[in-house]
Amino acid sequence: MQTDIDPRNLIGRKAFDRKGTKIGTVDEVYLDDATGVPEWAAIRMGLFGRDAFIPLEPSELVEGSLRVPFDRALIKDAPDFGVGRHLSPEQELQLYHHYGLDIAPPPPLDHDFGNVASQEDP
Repeated sequence: MQTDIDPRNLIGRKAFDRKGTKIGTVDEVYLDDATGVPEWAAIRMGLFGRDAFIPLEPSELVEGSLRVPFDRALIKDAPDFGVGRHLSPEQELQLYHHYGLDIAPPPPLDHDFGNVASQEDP
């Protein structure tokens, strides 16, 4: 997806699956913690339906609507983590696995940074 899009401009847009079937409306956009780039969208499915998370990376903004390269049934069956909360790295991995977008886990944090800093002190 275009990374220069303002995530606020996605909210309220209609979302369609790969067959052109309407999924719902973009309810929220979640940014990557490290880069600030829009990474996930929560799509409100139906008037009283739940929100389903979809990855924005393989999706496209086409003629004012969000085109998602997945079937509506797969989106509907995505793990439900609720909206309005931060997605943990574990939840993101579950979502990536659900959509078949397996990614490598982030490298472990270097816990020795405190020792390095203390070595520089006189």
